[in-house]
Amino acid sequence: MSSPISLSLSSCTMLSLDPLGPEWDCPLGSKDLEEEEGPWGGGSGLPPPGCFPGSWRHDVGLDCKGASEGADAQAWTVHYYSLLQSCLQQAGLPETQDRSQAPRTGCPGAEVTLCILGSPSTFLSVLLEAGVQSPGNMLLCLSPAWLTKVPAPGQPGEAALLVSKAVSFHPGGLTFLDDFVPPRRATYFLAGLGLGPGWGREAAELARDLTCPTGASAELARLLEDRLLTRRLLAQQGNVAVPATLAFTYKPPAPLRGGDASPGLRLVELNGKEGQETLVKEEVGAFLHSEALGDALQVAVKLSGWRWRGRQALRLYPRAEQGPVVDTVLALLEKLEEEESVLVEAVCPPARLPFAGSPPPGPELALRICAVVCRTQGDRPLLSKVVCSVGRGDRPLRHQSSLPRTLEAALAQCGLAEASQVAIVRQRVKAAAEAALAAVLTLEAGLSAEQRGGRQVRTDFLGVDFALTVAGRALTPVALELNGGLCLEACGALEGLWAAQRPGLAAEEAAAAPLVETMLRRSARCLMEGKQLLLLGAGGVSKKFVWEAARDYGLKLHLVESDPNHFASQLVQTFIHFDVTEHRRDEENARVLAELVRARGLQLDGCFSYWDDCLVLTALLCQELGLPCNPPAAMRLAKQKSRTQLHLLCRRGPPWPAPSLYAVPCCPLESEADVDRAVCQVPLPGVMKLEFGAGAVGVRLVKNASQCREHFSRIARDLQAEADHPGIGLGWGNAMLLMEFIEGTEHDVDLVLFGGRLLAAFVSDNGPTRLPGFTETAACMPTGLAPEQEAQLVQAAFRCCLGCGLLDGVFNVELKLTGAGPRLIEINPRMGGFYLRDWILELYGVDLLLAAAMVACGLRPALPAHPRARGHLVGVMCLVSQHLQALSSTASPETLQALHDQGLLRLNLLEEALVPGEYEEPYCSVACAGSSPAEARHRLLGLCQGLGIDGPHYPVAYFLSHFK
Repeated sequence: MSSPISLSLSSCTMLSLDPLGPEWDCPLGSKDLEEEEGPWGGGSGLPPPGCFPGSWRHDVGLDCKGASEGADAQAWTVHYYSLLQSCLQQAGLPETQDRSQAPRTGCPGAEVTLCILGSPSTFLSVLLEAGVQSPGNMLLCLSPAWLTKVPAPGQPGEAALLVSKAVSFHPGGLTFLDDFVPPRRATYFLAGLGLGPGWGREAAELARDLTCPTGASAELARLLEDRLLTRRLLAQQGNVAVPATLAFTYKPPAPLRGGDASPGLRLVELNGKEGQETLVKEEVGAFLHSEALGDALQVAVKLSGWRWRGRQALRLYPRAEQGPVVDTVLALLEKLEEEESVLVEAVCPPARLPFAGSPPPGPELALRICAVVCRTQGDRPLLSKVVCSVGRGDRPLRHQSSLPRTLEAALAQCGLAEASQVAIVRQRVKAAAEAALAAVLTLEAGLSAEQRGGRQVRTDFLGVDFALTVAGRALTPVALELNGGLCLEACGALEGLWAAQRPGLAAEEAAAAPLVETMLRRSARCLMEGKQLLLLGAGGVSKKFVWEAARDYGLKLHLVESDPNHFASQLVQTFIHFDVTEHRRDEENARVLAELVRARGLQLDGCFSYWDDCLVLTALLCQELGLPCNPPAAMRLAKQKSRTQLHLLCRRGPPWPAPSLYAVPCCPLESEADVDRAVCQVPLPGVMKLEFGAGAVGVRLVKNASQCREHFSRIARDLQAEADHPGIGLGWGNAMLLMEFIEGTEHDVDLVLFGGRLLAAFVSDNGPTRLPGFTETAACMPTGLAPEQEAQLVQAAFRCCLGCGLLDGVFNVELKLTGAGPRLIEINPRMGGFYLRDWILELYGVDLLLAAAMVACGLRPALPAHPRARGHLVGVMCLVSQHLQALSSTASPETLQALHDQGLLRLNLLEEALVPGEYEEPYCSVACAGSSPAEARHRLLGLCQGLGIDGPHYPVAYFLSHFK
């Protein structure tokens, strides 16, 4: 049993000091303070003196053709290039190769271009991670002269950002100095505002009002670098603990005027800077004696406002010394400009961390916690890394003045090594850091585009510095300030230490990984905004997400649909009523549709479908219109299940392993005579299914010839045409096949391919089915398989797609994992159905719909190379035949939707009507999330029991048993 954390005070001093500047105790009114360099230029204009020991080439082409730089600007470019080489050298990575004499050519506007203008040491972790996730598309600009803004046609007041020269990053830490002719068009821009003398204004201007997504702006920086504003924001919006603070503010900015008071924050508005002696004395006296300071023994006096970023105008005083505090405040008031403040804040009293045995000898220790938190899919904050620094307690800690270490190592250094106690501290830091970013995102949501610095400006990551203190007898992280670059740099430095010992650091350990994923996600939106797409087949209720997503992404959809009254007809740019169910006339229909498209003057960027009925027709139509798509022959091959298996059985390689290793013996069935022949060729028991079916409708386990004949006759009688069961492919006919029954666990692999290359794969596990039927019962994502087994499934799915000629698109492949390896069930040459798109978007932040649309436009999907799941989902299917009573009462659609809206479950509605039938598909999927599969499974089982979904005839515990 772990011992409780001691909550008494100790000598482990933690100071709430600004970490940015080189001096921590600047005398008031000193000449050095008056002439100290601010973030927006001034001073000598030259980079700081210093050298970067190392041997690398200096005769590289840093000049940008067509751009002129003064001597000072050239000196800064050389400085940052040398800094980059030093960073690479210390990381054990090769020197940058100069390829500028052979300019790179590309496809402006058709490729991901992530651009950073900033210090290499600050952004190195982002640059290296993006080089892995999106090779060659991460560009570092070392000078504003390497970038150009040009007016954006059709978007008044906005500009596109063109990159003429940059250092490109690739896997393995390879870097190249490249020129681009024509220039690359940025799809994401992040500027380190305040790079050095003269650069701040240029960087701020480059980042303003861009058409591409932007991760920072001077306007947002001005807000977030105001300590008073951010402390009030965190305390009010995020319920985050901040130091007790008294603020004297001169003509405060709008966000600080009025509003509710914040606990521990006292704001005194001043209309003038002179004649305030009496007011200051009264306020300081009351503050120093207030209970808000708790056990604090010292206070710090400092300036607040964007102008003071990186400047250390502060003094420390014992709490009892009111006179010097008042004098210092009055002296600092003279330096204020409008919207700036003088802060008197408590120095956070530390928590006593218990040492095993006696306290260690030597000086007292100070601890600072730094957290990097990123904005992920759905604007949700995610803590990506925590880094700490430990130093002498008699002097404040600053970034870059102490070695980074893990939270575990830092707490152990201060006496707290119990794993459970460290986990509690980590969880509290995580909650506070994520709440801080959530508060910032809420603030941004209320700002206009002008106030943010542009329509596309968003904060995508944040650094939060914490002290650890006691509040309410609990260890509590107290947010000292927000910053991005310094925390990111500290995390990169820590990762560099690990990478030196363990080359090939795993992607999931990189603090920048979630940020890079967000950069890619926003780039995809940028590339696809305004694209004109023809969509064949609207689908049913399970595809309602398409129309909301298209609006969110800015896609212009034109729909071809058989149902003239389909609800989606009112949600698209153009609606073409056309019968797409008669597949015997697909070639003719493709020609007719092509003429209709031309007659309407549609200027299409792509054409695609996610509806089984329309896949071959879509390929034929793309061929007619000259749009990107897989060959119609490949789509036909994948659409007919027996042809898929028999074709792959003949693909025996090389290369090895050949697709034939994954194929399963089968026989097509069009008549009763075919059934008699098939039972002699295919080992029984077997599986009978419709050749062109979907949703497991009509799929059945057969153990002997008699059952085969019986099932064939039943399907031939009941499912003859599209009207008998719409949407399962009966427009192709009702031919069947018999295939060998394969023992093993069932899995789905959803793939994204482009140019025959595998870009992403997502593996999910399926629960046991209710034999002799094969309707899905339960699922789990991500897979619980061992990495080697997961890799086998991915490769099997990938090679089977290639074997059928499917080179471009989003595909769903169903397989079984047997003792001898993966075996193919079938290929669905379209995006996975049911809950799969929703789950993958929720867990990985990857939208298969957007990926499919990008491929249809001939664009390589902007996906991370190694998507990481942000949790686990376990779900169960509800069937009308088994759950009619529950779905009409305890688990009604309204009840399930309400639980979904509360975040207690994840609902995917697959059908609208509660109509039982012999050949049914699932009505809905109900899932629960968890930090582990066991947690998600436990929540789901309890929910199903409470809602009446679990029962003797539908044993949810058994269906979930495969996921243990």
